Amino acid sequence: MLRKSTDYSRILLLALATGWLCAALPDSLGLSEAVIDQATLRYGPVARNRLIAWRDLVAQNRQATEQDKLRLVNDFFNQIRFVSDQTHWSQTDYWATPIEFLGTNGGDCEDFSIAKYFTLRALGVAESKLQITYVNAVELQQAHMVVTYFSTPAAEPLVLDNLNRLIKPASQRPDLLPVYSFNGEGLWLSKERGRGERVGTSKRLKSWREVLNRMNRQ
Repeated sequence: MLRKSTDYSRILLLALATGWLCAALPDSLGLSEAVIDQATLRYGPVARNRLIAWRDLVAQNRQATEQDKLRLVNDFFNQIRFVSDQTHWSQTDYWATPIEFLGTNGGDCEDFSIAKYFTLRALGVAESKLQITYVNAVELQQAHMVVTYFSTPAAEPLVLDNLNRLIKPASQRPDLLPVYSFNGEGLWLSKERGRGERVGTSKRLKSWREVLNRMNRQ
């Protein structure tokens, strides 16, 4: 979600103190016909088409190159409309599951990032190559969330974003200042354009754990 506050130290301390991080992500979507039928009842027939397209994207591209997977996933989810949490969910901050995001055809930057991350994991991209990264969107003077991809541990990350739809190396995104990042394996304080310093384990992010719990229920 884009926030007007830029007190990132407070955000990170809150994340650590309240226990936001969870363990590993699932490696498959688990998007059965029963799940799609249930989502159709809740969100309507057009939502069913989006969910089937999502399932097909994964089923048909498991053997694609990682570069193609990044492009396909980024393009697929960037078709969804951006809507603030307050407008969409009547909440200040809500992390939607990919089914909620696709079902309602809307969400904020956290929802774009979560959906892309889960989908890349389902396509077989290693968790060690992916992070969800909080950044300062400099020109907007707001907090923002993106997915970062590391082809190797020491590589410059590529940025998957809903603001700029082109996948670019972090050095070509001077409009984004990394603050911290996480995945199922840990939490990092970001350095300028790299992975950063690990500062915790992947067991403490409450909002993330809630997303996984809702996915399991779905």
